Amino acid sequence: MSWRVDSASIDDLARGAAVLGTGGGGDPYIGALLAKRAIAEHGPVTAVRLDELPEDALVLTVAMMGAPTVMVEKLPGLDEVMGPVRALGTYLGRPVTHVACAEAGGVNSTIPIAAAAALGLPLVDGDGMGRAFPELQMVLPTLYGVSASPLAFSDEKGNVGVLQTVDNLWTERIARVAAVEMGCSIMISGFAMSGAQARESLVDGSLRQCIDLGAGIREARELKLDPVERVAGLLGGRELFSGKVVDVQRGTTSGFARGTARIDGAGELTLRFQNEHLIAELDGRTLATTPDLIMVLEHDSGEPITTEGLRYGQRVRVLAAPSDPRWHSEEALAMVGPRYFGYDIPAHRFDGTVSAVHA
Repeated sequence: MSWRVDSASIDDLARGAAVLGTGGGGDPYIGALLAKRAIAEHGPVTAVRLDELPEDALVLTVAMMGAPTVMVEKLPGLDEVMGPVRALGTYLGRPVTHVACAEAGGVNSTIPIAAAAALGLPLVDGDGMGRAFPELQMVLPTLYGVSASPLAFSDEKGNVGVLQTVDNLWTERIARVAAVEMGCSIMISGFAMSGAQARESLVDGSLRQCIDLGAGIREARELKLDPVERVAGLLGGRELFSGKVVDVQRGTTSGFARGTARIDGAGELTLRFQNEHLIAELDGRTLATTPDLIMVLEHDSGEPITTEGLRYGQRVRVLAAPSDPRWHSEEALAMVGPRYFGYDIPAHRFDGTVSAVHA
């Protein structure tokens, strides 16, 4: 059944999106402000489930591309968000019927709401990952042969362009250069899909899951319960570690926020990230890896902390949870496993109790 996304649901959705963002995906609260503004000006958005999409739908993803550390100080406007969708509709010569999220994480779960409201289009209750990943081609539609291009992009200065590339990796490489040249943060729209393609390749119900996660944290706090336990229960995950952040090494290179964080507790946990958390190691032993979810929450409030928000002295708890099982196929691991990011270790598969080395 379709449902309404209104201003009252945005805060819960943004908080849940920050959890699924696994440290990346951009600051969801920036996107929340933009979504609330768009809803105030244009009215609530209708969210539709995948099984409600008509066969002849034209579904486009809308997202921010670039370094989350930059977007904190480079706020997008509605014209910048709408620009790529309009450009791509003109390029394709067909009316766009639905907007979708490329990832269920961070700002890229709230910016599409702003786009849908401003454009007067329904929003798909689903996304391309079930979490966040740093590169454009790292979506489940890639595994199903959906092309990222033509891909439209825009910046805050009014520049708009459309790319036509030979494959999704080339779309990432060329668009990333454009993003760096345009200030390390741009808005993009692509992955044109029919209703059938969207039903096959997207993760169903992920926006509703974001709301459930955000509401779960809020309600647990109101009832004096443990919000971190609530998140672990909702995701089928578990707590890996708790302690104090004692060091963060972070830099913005090639359009990504890359670095490590060290957390001191019963031993020392090291997190390695590229926008999103990719590896969790305890005293040199790997506990969890991409593509499964590694999340950092504030120790008491359960508020999710992004990689750009990690600071010395924070008391945090680190959770792990399973990803969409399709991410553990051989083809998917070649695209999002540890070795793709330069770590010479096998992927671990989280089963709810332990992280077992991937076969």
